[in-house]
Amino acid sequence: MEIDEAAKALKELGHPTRLLIYKKVVKAGLPGIPVGSIQEQLEIPGSTLSHHISSLASAGLIFQRRESRTLYCVAEYQCLADVIRFLQDECCHDDFDNPIRCPDIECDIPDQS
Repeated sequence: MEIDEAAKALKELGHPTRLLIYKKVVKAGLPGIPVGSIQEQLEIPGSTLSHHISSLASAGLIFQRRESRTLYCVAEYQCLADVIRFLQDECCHDDFDNPIRCPDIECDIPDQS
């Protein structure tokens, strides 16, 4: 992951409402979560939710899928893993006096194909 991609993802996740939305989407797993459920649970106006979902999608963190009349938000788990890996890659590399290194975080990325 390039620094610009990581910065965009982290910027979008830096907004409290977007972070709450993203947590709900990630929690839902591969089936995703209906946009209406997110709106109901977070009690935010549809136009506001749409704006936040668009921001998360433009950062590659989620995508939307339509089934009949229901619109679902689904996490892009590979992007999540890439952001975590990006942050972890440099962990403690310049701390030569410390024999303890940050543990590798393994992400079991669901197959989204």
